[in-house]
Amino acid sequence: MSASEVTAEATAVHVNLRDTQSMLEEEVIASLELKKVHYAVERKKSLQARYYFGIIFLIMNLVAWFFRDYGQSVLPFIHYIKVCGNEGDDCFHSLGVLRVSLGCYIFFLVMFLTTVKTRKLCEGRNLWHSGWWEVKSVLLFVSMALPFFFPSELVQIYGEIARIGAGIFLLLQLVSVIHFITWWNKYWTPDEERKQRCFLGLFMSTLFYVASICGIVYLYTSYASRISCSLNLFFVTWTAILLAVMMIVSLNSKVNRGLLSSGIMASYIVFLCWSAIRSEPATIRCETKNQEKGNGGWITIIGFLIAIFAIVMAAFSTGIDSKCFQFSRNKVEHEDDIPYSYGFFHMVFSLGAMYFAMLFISWDLNNSARKWSIDVGWISTWVKVINEWFAATIYIWMLISPVVRQTKVMDNDGTVQETADSVMA
Repeated sequence: MSASEVTAEATAVHVNLRDTQSMLEEEVIASLELKKVHYAVERKKSLQARYYFGIIFLIMNLVAWFFRDYGQSVLPFIHYIKVCGNEGDDCFHSLGVLRVSLGCYIFFLVMFLTTVKTRKLCEGRNLWHSGWWEVKSVLLFVSMALPFFFPSELVQIYGEIARIGAGIFLLLQLVSVIHFITWWNKYWTPDEERKQRCFLGLFMSTLFYVASICGIVYLYTSYASRISCSLNLFFVTWTAILLAVMMIVSLNSKVNRGLLSSGIMASYIVFLCWSAIRSEPATIRCETKNQEKGNGGWITIIGFLIAIFAIVMAAFSTGIDSKCFQFSRNKVEHEDDIPYSYGFFHMVFSLGAMYFAMLFISWDLNNSARKWSIDVGWISTWVKVINEWFAATIYIWMLISPVVRQTKVMDNDGTVQETADSVMA
């Protein structure tokens, strides 16, 4: 074989290798593109699924309300279920709410147990979370039907446990709210590149504090205008003190957190104080005007519906905010990671099922609530007041804890230096 033939053959082999390598590279690129498209589709399904679960949770709230207010007159066949008693009383009113809540809790508990370890979009558990809605519909129906065959004593035990679960839900919601306030404060923190944000942040700080002060004045004039309203006077005065303490701590030179986050938090605790006073029994509530015009009034109905949607939004917003409960803040996110923690999402909704039960029965297992009422009674009032105080305490500690830790570190450094000096001497 001549040298020219050998050279030509070598050139042909080199060209074939190069073509093969190019084809492999194109196949790899095409495969990666297909994976990206697949991940994008799965991510979209996952994000859509959370809205479907939110709708399910909303429907469960409405079903619980229906069993409490109208179930006994509209669903007479329930009377024939043995555990419901002679008149069906054990499946309506407060116990009816608890049975619906228990069914909702079972459904989301099953979803939690089957999705808690999901990490990647390619896993089968991701498909279960985002799809298989026909199977989940059957699961929901079975979960809702089972509690209506449980004895009333078991449902009462669930009601006692639901108080604890509802308290945990309020705590998670509070952490989520504080996390959002902190994020918003950082977003509007001024720097050289965001002078417009600095101006807008200052404007919003002023707006929130003005709104908080106006809220305090409104509470005094509307609910604590008489000496006889001593409890309301205490609630409003203590809220005003908490507001002042948060502002003073925020402006302290060592803390230096600005007024935006404390202004938002001030508005939040004023809202909680107003909500607590509004939860007082209508016969006890100290108002300048009689705002209760009957249970069927449009204001009562609209307020009731707003409260239900607020419950759903609280569960939804807390459920998708799993990142604020992560201990590791430097976790690297990959393309095939799930967009939010499925286990945490379903756990929050299962606790939310307990929470809406407590609101519908006003935290009292023997409560016979009026129609179109929600979260009314002394227990409800004190739950909200304690929640307000707890929120303010956590926020103030969040402000001063860095200063306290820094002081401890400086004290330790000083002690070490003194020890070293004494050894050298």
